[in-house]
Amino acid sequence: MTTPNLPSAMLEADSPPLPGGPSADAVVLSNVSKRYGRRRGVTALTEVTARFPRGSMTAVMGLSGSGKSTLLQCAAGLDKPSSGTVHLGGVDLTRLSRRKLTVARRERAGFVFQSLNLVPTLSVAENIALPLRLGGHRVDQARIRQLAERVGLTDQLRRLPDTLSGGQQQRVAIARALIAKPEVVFADEPTAALDLCTADDVLALLRQAVDELGQTVIVVTHDPLVAARADRALLLDRGRLAGIVDFPEPGQLATALRQFGRARS
Repeated sequence: MTTPNLPSAMLEADSPPLPGGPSADAVVLSNVSKRYGRRRGVTALTEVTARFPRGSMTAVMGLSGSGKSTLLQCAAGLDKPSSGTVHLGGVDLTRLSRRKLTVARRERAGFVFQSLNLVPTLSVAENIALPLRLGGHRVDQARIRQLAERVGLTDQLRRLPDTLSGGQQQRVAIARALIAKPEVVFADEPTAALDLCTADDVLALLRQAVDELGQTVIVVTHDPLVAARADRALLLDRGRLAGIVDFPEPGQLATALRQFGRARS
């Protein structure tokens, strides 16, 4: 089935690579495919090539089953592609042993998930510091306080996660993702379980991390309003890169998703 016609403001998926070479990109995927199972397996990604510039926010969008989360997992080293290469901070993740991959992921990636994955028995401050402790690094209390202030948790550092609201817990997750100054923060549907106002606050924090800290953020989302906060959006359709949108607008993205849906029916 052919890819639907995309809005004219959208760059085609086979456009030339972004300028600047590897040093300008925090993550580079080259011809990445991912298949689960063998004979009757499922192909989640097919020959996806994409670059994620440093100091920018990129949204990865698509309908359910388009391969969004699989792309994030491969880009972050949480899963290995069946073929192709993934460079994170200049390191080829596909060539690393399991042990070295764990270290690279810990040192180079921060994570914000819908499920949060906060440790319930640790305080807010201890949850924020967890990546440093796991990596054997000195815990910088001043940086913890600095990040807590940035995300609005200055008065919550001694509390346990289950005493916080959902939005406050997501703020803890963002501070934890930033504490080790990773190459990239990966966020998988970070606002899906939040109300609109709280979701907007969380997105504003991720945007600030890009604009004020120079952080690279990759957000997986199905929501055009979320993706519109990014500098660019990558659109996936049935495991393939279908388009790239610079300075995306909600209506533009919603139109593209509707076209993908009609093409499936």
